[in-house]
Amino acid sequence: MNEAERSILVVVHARRDDTVAAASRVVAALRAAGARPVLSIDDTEELGDSLALLGDVATLGIDVPVEDIELAIVLGGDGTILRAAELVREGTAPVLGINMGHVGFLAEIERDDMDDAVHRAIARDYAVEERLALQVRVKDASDEVIFDTWALNEATVEKASRERMLEVVIEIDGRPLSSFGCDGVVVSTPTGSTAYNFSAGGPVIWPTVEAIAVVPLSAHALFAKPLVVGPEHAVAIEVLERTNGIGVLWCDGRRSHDLPPGARVVVRRSDRPVRLARLHPAAFTDRLVRKFRLPVEGWRGPAPTNSTTTPTGLIGQVP
Repeated sequence: MNEAERSILVVVHARRDDTVAAASRVVAALRAAGARPVLSIDDTEELGDSLALLGDVATLGIDVPVEDIELAIVLGGDGTILRAAELVREGTAPVLGINMGHVGFLAEIERDDMDDAVHRAIARDYAVEERLALQVRVKDASDEVIFDTWALNEATVEKASRERMLEVVIEIDGRPLSSFGCDGVVVSTPTGSTAYNFSAGGPVIWPTVEAIAVVPLSAHALFAKPLVVGPEHAVAIEVLERTNGIGVLWCDGRRSHDLPPGARVVVRRSDRPVRLARLHPAAFTDRLVRKFRLPVEGWRGPAPTNSTTTPTGLIGQVP
């Protein structure tokens, strides 16, 4: 690829002054390197008058097809990074997150390291890591697929009305496991294991483990504990006909679909993983300690060395 043809998507939280200022620096660095900065249509509209700070930039899907995007550089918190993963889903570009938020579990680096990260991205000095994603389909009572989407963090079946309870049955690989009333069910990837899954009492899953977690929410049943199944298994949640009301499916808190009684949500491993740009190998344990501020005083173990570090991977945002 000719250097002049390089197209790099910049995804920005457009309603924060510090993030817009950071985007201006990133765009300037890309231009200086001969690359073409690209914005999504939504970001172009959200930036409004602030767009003038960035100068003339290309628009994703109009000037540049998603297939031509080499990399997505994301400036914002975890929600912005999830949005970026959605924007490049139909292409092959990896996502590089620069944390402009507070917790920033999905980000690769913090804002203080932004300039160095951008220079490394321009130099293609990063590794690409593929992470398990979920294929999510909704079927109606006649078993027809009426909604088809995906998730990086989790797919959640929830009650639509606060005063109503969902009556569901959990199914694994076409066999019923248990039925109960509940507020909902979270089906999570390791990437999302510290997001909704975590707040619901589900397990933290190391990024190197390929698994799917199933966590009922406030279930009225004896056997309604969190489950962990292999990525080759299919998980289905059926909203029983006796449910008084409707449910709603949410994927990564971004894509939703109503679930009337009789609807089935089928979740399995997607054949298209999410690609992440990684700059620094680090122990996932260290990321947990840092982000959750876990107490480790008194530990007398060995000092960390390069030989003991492992790729962290990404995990989801804390709700």
